[in-house]
Amino acid sequence: MSAMHVPVPNSLLPFWRTEPHPLDNHRSTESLPEHCDIVIIGAGYAGASVAYHLLNQSKPDSPPLSITILEAREACSGATARNGGHLKPDLFNHIATVAAEYGVDAAAEIAAFEADHVQAIKDLVEQENIDCDYIVTKAMDVQLNEGHFQKLKDGHERLVAGGCSPSTRVQTITPGEAETVSRVKDAVGCFVYEAGHIWAYKLVLHLLKRSVERGVNLQTQTPVTKIAKSTDPTHRWRVDTSRGAMAAKVVVLATNAYTSAIAPQYQDKIIPVRGTCVRIAVRTGCTASRLTHTYILRRNGWDYDYLIPRDDGSIVVGGARSAFIQDEKNWYNVSDDSQVLEPAVRYFDHYMQRNFLGWENSQAYTDRAWTGIMGYSTDGLPHLGQVPGQDGQYILAGFTGHGMPQVFLAAKGIARMVVEGVEYEATGLPRLFQTNACRVASRRNNILENTPRDRASETQV
Repeated sequence: MSAMHVPVPNSLLPFWRTEPHPLDNHRSTESLPEHCDIVIIGAGYAGASVAYHLLNQSKPDSPPLSITILEAREACSGATARNGGHLKPDLFNHIATVAAEYGVDAAAEIAAFEADHVQAIKDLVEQENIDCDYIVTKAMDVQLNEGHFQKLKDGHERLVAGGCSPSTRVQTITPGEAETVSRVKDAVGCFVYEAGHIWAYKLVLHLLKRSVERGVNLQTQTPVTKIAKSTDPTHRWRVDTSRGAMAAKVVVLATNAYTSAIAPQYQDKIIPVRGTCVRIAVRTGCTASRLTHTYILRRNGWDYDYLIPRDDGSIVVGGARSAFIQDEKNWYNVSDDSQVLEPAVRYFDHYMQRNFLGWENSQAYTDRAWTGIMGYSTDGLPHLGQVPGQDGQYILAGFTGHGMPQVFLAAKGIARMVVEGVEYEATGLPRLFQTNACRVASRRNNILENTPRDRASETQV
């Protein structure tokens, strides 16, 4: 697998980028600095969060850090601005799989870490007075297949019995009640717990604005082409871009799906995967039952949709995997977000009418469709920490479409490693998220192993 995955210049415009911020296309200086302390590659959720935490953790009596953020396209133009709007921790689903392989304690670390993001982002939004539509609500994880519901229910019960404290926060809604509670047609079960939804682009641009105000140099439309060791003893890394080179003491890879283009050791370890989202609107004069929670509708382990209600009455929904998953070349190892997958878009026709009680007469229709490129880790876990064998190079990437409840506090831990020089083990980050030589050398590929290879497998649980 040798494709060079870089952001394409003509990406589709998602709903979340229809209100561009003044920093959307911004260069703090006309030319690149010759050198700086820290170069952050990527101006999405991860890059903006790292910069924010670096500034907050800098010691008042120390010289201010010189930080440059390099972004290939516009600020926050990648996966963060193309997601489904969820901030939804996993307290029982993949966590049960993690517990079976690595033990309940390791799984509980991840579940608690993700759950902490709901409050951490709430605190951040209130402290910084960020207008980003962040709402703490309940997640309705709705099951449409009895066998899969029972599988998840059994896994949840094992987690609770094994002492996974975060899993005790999940309420199970059994058959007979599920359709009434969730308002999803033919629901056979449901899991309910605390989550949030958010306009992530606005959150990220606020963090970038705060960073720029505090001296961070933001350079958009500046794709990085190569990172190499420098002969400069004080600035050990040379970062080549389309606009010239600069030297840095530390490089932070906040590049997610595009990581392998400049860090080839992650080739075949962080895979670009294309997903589809749409915005569904209700026609003027029509009525629909108002939704107040976030949703996942699951049919089995790989076939699920996710959606949030918006205050304007619209719905943002993503998924539609059953419409395109058999055509592997259109979604796996794909980094082109300039076109939609037509079968996926058609899948969402009359989606709300088909699936939700009280929407039958809404005349809801697809208002906008877009794609996004996610960075899927082949073992299903993010890569955080120092890049193996590369002193002064750090990574936070490979969030497998689940970065919203992982990135912000991950960035806080990475910032501690950079500013304080602490080891990964001292950051409080989940042990299984640490990138290391063993993970990079592994040949496992959970992405394809968990993908159906023929139509008969669609009924699997």
